[in-house]
Amino acid sequence: MQLDSKLPSGPIELAWDKTRFEMKLVNPANKRKHNLIVVGSGLAGASAAASLGELGYNVQCFCFQDSPRRAHSIAAQGGINAAKNYQNDGDSIYRLFYDTVKGGDFRAREANVYRLAQISVNIIDQCVAQGVPFAREYGGLLSNRSFGGAQVSRTFYARGQTGQQLLLGAYQALERQVHAGKVKMFPRTEMLDLVVIDGRARGIVARDLVTGKIQSYAADAVLLATGGYGNVFYLSTNAKGSNATAIWRAYKRGAAFGNPCFTQIHPTCIPVSGDYQSKLTLMSESLRNDGRIWVPKKAGDKRPPNQIPEAERDYYLERRYPSFGNLVPRDVASRNAKAVCDEGRGVGETGLGVYLDFGEAISRLGKHTIAERYGNLFEMYNRITGEDPYQVPMRIYPAIHYTMGGLWVDYNLMTTVPGLFALGEANFSDHGANRLGASALMQGLSDGYFVIPYTIGNYIASNKIEKLDTSHPAFGQVESEVQSRIKKLLEVKGQRTVASFHRDLGKIMWELCGMARNAAGLEEAIGKIICLRDEFQHGVKVTGSGEELNQQLENAGRVSDFLELGELMCRDALHRNESCGGHFREEYQTPDGEALRDDEHFSYVAAWEYAGPDKLPVLNKEPLEFNYVHPSQRSYK
Repeated sequence: MQLDSKLPSGPIELAWDKTRFEMKLVNPANKRKHNLIVVGSGLAGASAAASLGELGYNVQCFCFQDSPRRAHSIAAQGGINAAKNYQNDGDSIYRLFYDTVKGGDFRAREANVYRLAQISVNIIDQCVAQGVPFAREYGGLLSNRSFGGAQVSRTFYARGQTGQQLLLGAYQALERQVHAGKVKMFPRTEMLDLVVIDGRARGIVARDLVTGKIQSYAADAVLLATGGYGNVFYLSTNAKGSNATAIWRAYKRGAAFGNPCFTQIHPTCIPVSGDYQSKLTLMSESLRNDGRIWVPKKAGDKRPPNQIPEAERDYYLERRYPSFGNLVPRDVASRNAKAVCDEGRGVGETGLGVYLDFGEAISRLGKHTIAERYGNLFEMYNRITGEDPYQVPMRIYPAIHYTMGGLWVDYNLMTTVPGLFALGEANFSDHGANRLGASALMQGLSDGYFVIPYTIGNYIASNKIEKLDTSHPAFGQVESEVQSRIKKLLEVKGQRTVASFHRDLGKIMWELCGMARNAAGLEEAIGKIICLRDEFQHGVKVTGSGEELNQQLENAGRVSDFLELGELMCRDALHRNESCGGHFREEYQTPDGEALRDDEHFSYVAAWEYAGPDKLPVLNKEPLEFNYVHPSQRSYK
C-alpha cells in the first residue's frame, strides 16, 4: 500500500491557500450532474452535506438516528477553540497550531494542524452568522474561557451546551438544502458496507432500521462522518448508538486504519457507580477553569470532604504542574488521577474518584456567577448523583471519551480508497496521540464547512468518473454479503446476550488497553479477544428477524465489528514501544512518571491494512516531519 499524504510544499502559512488555488474546479452547471453520499449527520456530516448541497451537488445523507439533531455531536459541552485573540492575551493562529501539535505529543501532521488553526477563525464567523448563541460579555462581545493544554482563553462556548447549539446551526443549514431539494435525508438507515468498483468508492449498502430492508445507493464519491469508536470499551461517554461499523467496513474494503490505539481518556467524568451501568456521563473540561482538583493527603481517609482541612488536602495538579495547574491536557490529568487512586487516596465508595471542588470559586465569585457559567452541568451532576456541587465537591474519574485514531486520510481528507473521504472523528488526521479539549468541534466543522467543499471538487474534476447505478453487479454482490452476515447472526441461536459480550470486551479493553498498557497485558488482551470473538460467533443470542425493527440485531452487528477492531487496537498498542499522549506504555516513562516518546523509531503514523480473514493486518508507515514545532519532552510544569 502506498501512502501519499499529498502534503503541500512551501511555507506552512501559505500551504492551504496554495493548495486551494492549485485544485481543479467543477463549474456550477456541472455540479448538478454529480451525486454524493454523506454518511453521518453530526457536526462534520451535517456541515458537509449542507455545504455541498449549497454548492449544487446532489447529496444523499444517512443517519441511524431518527433526526440529525440526535447525532452525538449534541452531547459536546464545553466549547470550541478558535484563534481569534479576542481577549488580547497572546493568542494567534501559530500559538493554536503550536499548542495542538504539542498537545498531541508530536504525533500529528504539521500541515493538517496549521490548516485547522487557520480555519478556526472562520468557523466562529460562520456559526455566529447562523445564529449560534455563543456566550457574550456584558457589553455584547463574544466571551472566551480556557481549556486544557493552553495558557490563553480561546474557547467559545454556549454554557455547557456548545455541541447542541453548533449542531442546531448545522442542522438548520442542512434542512435548508433539504427544502431546496439538494439534500435527501435517510434517517434511521445504517450503512453496513461500502461498494468499491474499479478501485473507487461508488456507493454503500444500508439497512432501513424500521423495516429491515437492505438497499444499495450509488454515488460519485462517499463521505464518512460517522464519529469515533470509543464504545469498543462498552463504558464510555459516547451515546450508546455510536459505533464503528461504517469505518470498519471501509477498512475491510481497502481503507487503511490510522493509529487505532490512540484513544482519549477524559479526566472529568462521573465515576462508575455499579455493574448496571451501560454508559458514563461527561462533566465538561470547562469546569477545570474554576474547579480545583484534590484528594486527601493520607491514604484511606474516608472523611466527608467538608471535614478534611485545607492542610490535609493534596491539590496534586497544582503541585506538580504549577504553570498549567488544573488545566493540563487530558492525558496528563487522567494519568495523575489514576496514580493518586492507585496510591489508595481515591475518594468515594470505590476509591476510584477525585474531588473537583468549587468552594473557593464560589467564595471568590459568588454562587450566581458559577451558576451562570456551569448551571446546567451542576444540575446534571445533582440529578445523577444526588449530591449538590454547590455544597460539596464533585467526584470525578477518567473515562473513555474520544478516539484520535480513525481512517487514514491524506491532506485532502481522502482515504486509501479513491473516492472515499473521512471527516471529523472518523479520520485520524489532526490530533496526534492526544486531542486538546474543545478541538473536536473545531475539526468537525473545519472538515465539513471549509475543507471538503474544495477537495471533493478537485477529486471530481481530476478523474473521469463513469456514470453507473445500483444495477451494477457489484452492488448485488455486496448486498448478498450483507444479507449473509445478518443471516449468520440470526442463525447462531446461542445463550448469551449481545450486551454480555460487549461488556466483557469492554472490561478487557479498559483493564489491558486503557489508561495504562504493557506488553504482557496487551498480549493477554489479544488472546482473550480472539477467544471472546469465537465464543460470540457460536454463542450469541439474537432474537427476532431481519425484516423488522430489531435492535438486538443492530447491536450484534456493531459488537461483532468491535470484537475485530479491539484486537487491531491492541496490536497497534503492542507494536508502539513508546508512550505518547493517550497511549501510555508502563515500560516507557520518565523517572517522574511522564510519557516517554521514542522519536527515533516511532515518529510515524501507523496505517494498518486489512489482509483478509484470519490474516494479521499489515503495518504501513507514514513518516512525520516537524519543521516548525520541533519535538521535545512535553512539559506543563
